[in-house]
Amino acid sequence: MGRSHSLSDKIFDIINYTLLIILVIITLYPFINTVAVSLNNAQDSIRGGIYLWPREFTWANYKYILSDNNIVNASIISVLRTVIGTIVTVLSSAMVAFAISRPHFVLRKFVTIAFILTMYINAGLIPNYLLIRDLGMIGTFSVYILPGIIGVFNLIVIRSFIENLPDSIIESAKIDGAGEFRAFFSIVLPLSAPVLATVSLFTGVFQWNSWFDVFLYNSSHIDLSTLQYELQKILASSSSVSQKTAADAFANVNSSASMVTPTSIRAAMTMIASIPIICVYPFLQKYFVKGMMVGGVKG
Repeated sequence: MGRSHSLSDKIFDIINYTLLIILVIITLYPFINTVAVSLNNAQDSIRGGIYLWPREFTWANYKYILSDNNIVNASIISVLRTVIGTIVTVLSSAMVAFAISRPHFVLRKFVTIAFILTMYINAGLIPNYLLIRDLGMIGTFSVYILPGIIGVFNLIVIRSFIENLPDSIIESAKIDGAGEFRAFFSIVLPLSAPVLATVSLFTGVFQWNSWFDVFLYNSSHIDLSTLQYELQKILASSSSVSQKTAADAFANVNSSASMVTPTSIRAAMTMIASIPIICVYPFLQKYFVKGMMVGGVKG
């Protein structure tokens, strides 16, 4: 019986590891393929057949993107937007979540319902634009931060996490003379590190990848343009540029001009935009699963 049990365990382990390896390959292949395409000659990429490594290695795709004069300033704005926006949004959402998680707050249900309704009811693009215009935020950096200062989904997740904290800890602090702000900053915030790290990752990725609000409110202000918006403009112009280069190369057979294509530019853009998130995620990974599981226990 013991031998049979041992054999069944081995069979289970083999099947389990095989499925996990297949899952890892399926997950990593698109990323590795994108890296290979971004490092391959654009003309050669048109033929296809590039899978795990570049066939004709080149940095031309990255040089084409980084040669844009606005990339450096746009990268700085994106970093500032991501850092400031994440800190302000997470802190504001955590403070509101703490308030509506307190049983003695008489308006907790009303405030919660009011926030949840905003997830289903939206005034629309034009009213939002008119509101931003009337508030004087068009052409300012604040338009990236203030409109989304409270994330409803983040609010619900943080509130659920705080509600699962022992009430005795907060009550003990109040007995010792701590007020609501002291209890929040000294006790609730440190204990909520897992869920705050999870929400920070969500918010940071959103802020880093956002470009449509730049197009709506700051498209005429180059000094406030973000990296994603500049990359989007490069992608939009890459088709005409590649066509012109292809025509020049066809006119001169011996020409060694390097042609860029939307596919190669898109691959290089994906890598440039993904590198910061890839660098940050390992530091938040240990909090991510715990924050999502504990934060989602209660709705």
